[in-house]
Amino acid sequence: MAPPSSPPSAAAPARSSSRKRSASAKAAAPEEATVTKRPRKGTTSGKKKPAGKKKQQKATKAPREKKAKAEERPAPEDEVCAEEPDEEELALGEEDESSASGEQEGQAAAKRRVAQPSKKARNVAAGDKEPEFLGEPVPADEARAKWPQRYQRGAPKRPEDEEDMKARVHYRSAMVDGVVYALGDDVYVMAGENEADYIGRITEFFEGVDKTSYFTCRWYFRPEDTVISRAKFVNDHTHDPKRVFLSEEKNDNPLDCIISKVKIIHVDPNMDPAAKAKLVARTDLYYDMSYTVAYSTFANIPSDTTENSGISTDADSENGAPVKTASLLDLYSGCGGMSTGLCLGSALAGLKLETKWAVDLNSFACKSLKYNHPKTEVRNEKAEDFLALLKEWAILCDKYVHSNDSDVAEPVEEEEDDEPLGKDEFVVEKLLEICYGGTGRKNGIHFKVQWKGYGPEEDTWEPIENLSDCPLKIKEFVQEGYRRNILPQPGQVDVICGGPPCQGISGFNRFRNRDNPLEDEKNQQMVTYMDIVSYLQPKFVLMENVVDILKFADGYLGRYALSCLVSLNYQARLGMMVAGCYGLPQFRMRVFLWGALPTMVLPKYPLPTHDVVVRGGAPNAFSQSIVAYDETQRPTLKKALLLGDAISDLPKVDNYQPHEVIEYGGQPKTDFQRYIRLSRKDMLDYSFGDATCPEEGKLLDHQPLRLNQDDYDRVQQIPIKKGANFRDLPGVKVGANNIVEWDPEVERVYLKSGKPLVPDYAMSFIKGRSPKPFGRLWWDETVPTVVTRAEPHNQIILHPNQGRVLTVRENARLQGFPDYYRMYGPMKEKYIQVGNAVAVPVARALGYSLGRAYQGEVDAGYDALFVLPDSFTNIGQTGARARASSVGTPAGEVVEQ
Repeated sequence: MAPPSSPPSAAAPARSSSRKRSASAKAAAPEEATVTKRPRKGTTSGKKKPAGKKKQQKATKAPREKKAKAEERPAPEDEVCAEEPDEEELALGEEDESSASGEQEGQAAAKRRVAQPSKKARNVAAGDKEPEFLGEPVPADEARAKWPQRYQRGAPKRPEDEEDMKARVHYRSAMVDGVVYALGDDVYVMAGENEADYIGRITEFFEGVDKTSYFTCRWYFRPEDTVISRAKFVNDHTHDPKRVFLSEEKNDNPLDCIISKVKIIHVDPNMDPAAKAKLVARTDLYYDMSYTVAYSTFANIPSDTTENSGISTDADSENGAPVKTASLLDLYSGCGGMSTGLCLGSALAGLKLETKWAVDLNSFACKSLKYNHPKTEVRNEKAEDFLALLKEWAILCDKYVHSNDSDVAEPVEEEEDDEPLGKDEFVVEKLLEICYGGTGRKNGIHFKVQWKGYGPEEDTWEPIENLSDCPLKIKEFVQEGYRRNILPQPGQVDVICGGPPCQGISGFNRFRNRDNPLEDEKNQQMVTYMDIVSYLQPKFVLMENVVDILKFADGYLGRYALSCLVSLNYQARLGMMVAGCYGLPQFRMRVFLWGALPTMVLPKYPLPTHDVVVRGGAPNAFSQSIVAYDETQRPTLKKALLLGDAISDLPKVDNYQPHEVIEYGGQPKTDFQRYIRLSRKDMLDYSFGDATCPEEGKLLDHQPLRLNQDDYDRVQQIPIKKGANFRDLPGVKVGANNIVEWDPEVERVYLKSGKPLVPDYAMSFIKGRSPKPFGRLWWDETVPTVVTRAEPHNQIILHPNQGRVLTVRENARLQGFPDYYRMYGPMKEKYIQVGNAVAVPVARALGYSLGRAYQGEVDAGYDALFVLPDSFTNIGQTGARARASSVGTPAGEVVEQ
């Protein structure tokens, strides 16, 4: 092929595909024009040519697309704090105040079932008979052995327990309205006015000490009776009207509340769909899972839990012991905090969990994740584009991999086409990447193309229709991509984790849709997340989100997520975990939703390892979902971590610190610091394989956001003492109700720039009640939550004894990132990545639970909690496994602080 009339421009921004184009075409092409390939006579169809030769794969080249703004903007040498708070910064400070106030929506707690005998009036005079027990009573010894609580007088109980009705005698059967009922029968039971009749299983018949006839019912729940009923869902999923869930909830009811029998069968949740349909057709109702109000749990019936036959992963070996491996897809991955923690925790439980794929819209976060997980296929794109790509990829694989005509010809030497290249036609050297749409591109499959004779700076993204004459190149790319597993297909993903953003529920969105939050485009990522789960059908799902998904609109989004998983036949449970309870000096409560296929064991929530007071902030309707010890328990916990425990060993740095990599300059002082400095190998981090990170043992990202000169001058005057903030500056005094006001006896002080030392926005923030502006942290404190912004205007983020904000590394320490974990991007972007991440120790604890569940370790009963082994918090633990113990108690009391 002849050289181009002008060489490719070295200054051109990098693109996803590259092909040569003539100078005239290059100059004239508009930025977003669509190129349609003109037909060419005799172009290749991908078939072999005689003599073992083939034609070159030619295609038209699309114009350069405009790059995303974030990539166009050159990263400055360092970014400087803005002079005044913007709207987002103000909102962050106000949001913390709102959370602390405990204001909530959706306070209704779970309703306890009570049968209503008044709903049905019997006409005894017309021949209706009063309900009665039949046959001889159960022998006293047998009754006392089977139902001991009925015959114990004054037995101790927990404060929240209702006292059991005491019995005089038990029976095995009863007659109601001429129908005989026996123990174990399933029945309809009278409910309240305007309520559907309850459904239950009879477990006792007895005469109470009050001479009243009772039966005890173990309740079934319809989907609409459970936690998933409280939102008006969009029509993207349904529940089988015949499906019910068996619970452990029981209570006593007058005998005349029984209405009629109902035929309910148990169905194995893993039954073949066709066989299940036949079985269900012959019954009134069926159940395949249990339901427990605590932790909103939908799970396999314990007696039906079988060996973990669903594991299909390979076996590896670690120090001679077999170690199972599993694949992880991290959606909305950010810089990888959640997947990193899950992998570290799973490794300690004996499971080698590998982050095979990650997806995020933030390009800088993707670079951070790729550096720390070099083997991961990291995709910088929208989640909905990722889903569309997965479906298109499956079609390509069917065509080029799974079809009978999928064999690739042996590589052969290319020969030049006799026909000269047309205008805007170039020879394809290789296809490098694949995507669906993207910035400046229409929806559809695009390939990143490397053009023959041109360097990587001329790679371009081309729509698949522009490559219609390149079937061999497409075939080679698809077969190689399939072999490398660059994209997951249904059944290939073991675990999906992620935190879909739900910006539409923010308290600062004045147009929040309370009636149907999913109609708000800002909340649509929740739907996309569940659509990806539905398509890929992973063995396990772990979704993380802010507690507001359980507060806003009566927990609409949280209930929706649960409902989706249950409708997809997943086991599911929901819990709220506090980061500080797992060894961090911050509070940070978040929601975690587990999902597991019926073939797997549903993971439990790890109980706290550190003694942290759980503050308010959880909605009452979900108060039973807080992962904490019961108030009656006396666990042995480690002391709560404080700021000094986390960062006191880090060297002093100035307001401007230009070096991303420096020396520690000192030894660790606490157990936390010794742990956080561990190498990848000692952390059981397999991300780098056997390779050694070149920066091993160095201190990374210990850089603060540089304060502008005015803010730096202000910070220099904030006293070095606990609780110091702008209120300690001259001219400010605190009046009634803790509201700041100007001191009339002090003349206002001005900086060298002419601006006031105390800015007006600090005095007016939260109507003068907030001490946050220019607030200084202290060594013996914890932080409420690590934020995504480092400006001190409305946040307490100043270092205890240095004139600067906390560095990126100090924030990363508060989030539990190992010191070897490096962030990429401009300074402000690094803070965003750290602040948005899931706290690594929380994800690590959940990863340990996942590792146990994946390998089929199951405890009998309905318990949702377990105790982490001592080895879990041992510094330098290198993989020795320990058995965790099960705790069958509800969550602890929430203490307001």
